[in-house]
Amino acid sequence: MQIAALEKQLDFLREIDRLKTVVRQSPLLDKSRKENSAEHSWHLAMYALLLSEYASGPVNTDRVIQMLLLHDVVEIDVGDHPIHGGSSSALQLEQESRAAERLFGLLPRPQGDALLALWQEFERAETEDAKFAKALDRFQPLLVNIFTGGGTWTENNVSLEQVFSRYGPAIKRGAPLLWVACEQWVIQHFAGRV
Repeated sequence: MQIAALEKQLDFLREIDRLKTVVRQSPLLDKSRKENSAEHSWHLAMYALLLSEYASGPVNTDRVIQMLLLHDVVEIDVGDHPIHGGSSSALQLEQESRAAERLFGLLPRPQGDALLALWQEFERAETEDAKFAKALDRFQPLLVNIFTGGGTWTENNVSLEQVFSRYGPAIKRGAPLLWVACEQWVIQHFAGRV
């Protein structure tokens, strides 16, 4: 019985290796190339480890890290959806939900169900842990754009209003003090482009 569970776990681990091939729009800070989704997830886990004091309420950092390691696994099937991509939120959620069912369904039943539930909690962003995880998922790419002189915002003519509407609500809700800093950086960035 243990061998069967191990085989399923290894199947899942092999499958999620494909996350390394999902190229995001965000560059590395040195601008040498675009980051992949696995790198993004790892970096977000580090953000959670270091910045949990900025959460809007008490959080379980271990759970936040777990959510962040899992949140983009669905991109194996559906790809990344950047701010300037113009994709439908409803369609994206539907596609990602199907991908989550498939991917977490590769695992032994109790484990797969638990990880799927954690992914769904992140998507709903109702608990303190999930709100903070969502905030970090918006905070990190915002910082990448700021620290690379505009990055994909400049490349794709993203407006101040688009940045505020894409990043602001999630960061404000899950990490309001981080949003205070972000708001200043974003305003300075766009003021410098005029």
